[in-house]
Amino acid sequence: MAESFFSLFTPQEIAKISSAGTRVSLPEGWSPIWEDTPADKAYIILSGSVSVRKDGEEVAQLGAGDIVGEAAILNRALRNASIVALTPLDLIHLSSEALMRLYVEMPSFHEALEKIAAERVS
Repeated sequence: MAESFFSLFTPQEIAKISSAGTRVSLPEGWSPIWEDTPADKAYIILSGSVSVRKDGEEVAQLGAGDIVGEAAILNRALRNASIVALTPLDLIHLSSEALMRLYVEMPSFHEALEKIAAERVS
């Protein structure tokens, strides 16, 4: 991916997105999202990096400004990958309700999620 999720927004939009969630910190090695589990949250990475793993194999690494966990919420499906912290993480935790509210209320958020989803499939 050429640009991060957060790079698609103005500072005012970032503030609105940030205020919709809860800031959390997780240690290295922690897995906040597990493959084949229900989609109840998404995270925007503020600092640190994660490994995206399918069937135990790394398929991508994501870092500051990226979002994880959104696809399963939007698709109303089980998680298709696990996320493992490669470093300590600072994140914005978005409940599925908060993510869907932003998706409906903010056209730019909706467009950004669609753009990220399209890039991850290709």
